[in-house]
Amino acid sequence: MIRRQNELGEIAVSNNVYTYIAGSAATNCFGVKGMAIRSMKDGLVHLLRRESLAKGVLVRTKEDGTISVDLHIIVDQGVNIPALGSSILNEVRYVVSQQTETEIREVNILVDSMMTD
Repeated sequence: MIRRQNELGEIAVSNNVYTYIAGSAATNCFGVKGMAIRSMKDGLVHLLRRESLAKGVLVRTKEDGTISVDLHIIVDQGVNIPALGSSILNEVRYVVSQQTETEIREVNILVDSMMTD
């Protein structure tokens, strides 16, 4: 949780908020099928429904008031992965900073699988 103090009081933003914002921003990028989770039971990668996308995102707060974000994604087959990664990185950084005024130290994009339509 990141806390900010101003003349009116304190604002606290939980990691769940960052998780939802980052996951939504990533899944809105063209070429992203959705967020992914690896099953502990069978080791397979599963596509998460929109309401469960937080399971594919890990947010860590840092001592300096910044955050780090890990995104586990499934992409469309044939997509240019470096271009998609750049797009996701820019979108997540922009949306999170616009909505929370929090700096993102790093965004790690982990492509867990590719899917066809």
